Amino acid sequence: MGSLSCGIVGLPNVGKSTLFNALTAAKAEAANYPFCTIEPNVGVVAVPDERLEKLAVVVKPERILPATINFVDIAGLVRGASKGEGLGNQFLSHIREVDAVMQVARCFDDDNVIHVENRVDPVADVMTITTELCLKDLDTVQKRAERARKSAKATGKVGEFEKKAAEVCEVLGKHLDEGKPARSLSFGDDDTAIQIVREMQLLTAKPTFYVANVDEATLAAPEKNKHFQALKAFADTEGAKVVAICAAIEAQIAELDPAERPDFLASAGLTEPGLHKLARTAFDLLGLITYFTAGVQEVRAWTIHRGTLAPGAAGVIHTDFERGFIKAEVIWWEDFISLGGEARAREKGKLAIEGKEYVVRDGDVMHFRFNV
Repeated sequence: MGSLSCGIVGLPNVGKSTLFNALTAAKAEAANYPFCTIEPNVGVVAVPDERLEKLAVVVKPERILPATINFVDIAGLVRGASKGEGLGNQFLSHIREVDAVMQVARCFDDDNVIHVENRVDPVADVMTITTELCLKDLDTVQKRAERARKSAKATGKVGEFEKKAAEVCEVLGKHLDEGKPARSLSFGDDDTAIQIVREMQLLTAKPTFYVANVDEATLAAPEKNKHFQALKAFADTEGAKVVAICAAIEAQIAELDPAERPDFLASAGLTEPGLHKLARTAFDLLGLITYFTAGVQEVRAWTIHRGTLAPGAAGVIHTDFERGFIKAEVIWWEDFISLGGEARAREKGKLAIEGKEYVVRDGDVMHFRFNV
């Protein structure tokens, strides 16, 4: 599974760039992660996991490698992007490539920071963006509907499938035309409909969460911030999550020496940097879990989708591991720590031998046996 990516979108001047700069400054912490060349608009954030630290205390490895998420800064969106205004087309192609979307909205009043539409209204901001994305998707759906109508005349399975596609497009088109994202329309257990929608790769079908960029004064208790309340009420109607963050503070934290951070966080009434919350929210949203490998060379977190079977999990390390999979040796992370490592866990009968049907749990410490 390649690196997961979450696109950051927002209107100009909502604090998106400040937040992104904090993300890229944080990148230094994951410096020993094996990077490939990363575009200038990509920040890599480690997903914080205290289990990893505890495993490392037992194993004393040469290095610790956390799971990471790529945050992609997507050029500012303006009204009319769907028609190519601003960096419209480039924006939309960047969004197509990410796994999830994080919409940043301004939830602070500050006369010194101008708003592109001269108001502070986070719900209107996210609606502006959602509308642009819906319009672009509507265009995609209409083109697909046209193709379906032409092909529906074919005989047999192809004709049947295209007839169905035409129906799905009609329902979806109406939904998008009302400014509602594709992810809020359910086709229940209708696998064919779900497949038709998936194949269109719609922008508004991507899992999405919202970031309320609040001021320092309301960060400790965002529920007292009226803009945050409005955004949260809106997100609740979609079943989406909202994370409150103060981008200005995140930028300051990222600049600090790691040793100075705890005091600074405490003074701001925080227990951890907001970026950690962002990484975890994106992780949950994508249905991801972590399993670990623990050896003297490295203790490492590996990212898989919830429900992955052992051979698939092995394949994340190397395709040969999946191809020649024989079995997995599995120790629950808490047993690994309380018993002080693999040898004692084996001795105490806490090491399980699992086969191809084993569903990997979030927190398994695994060792794969394979033969290619």
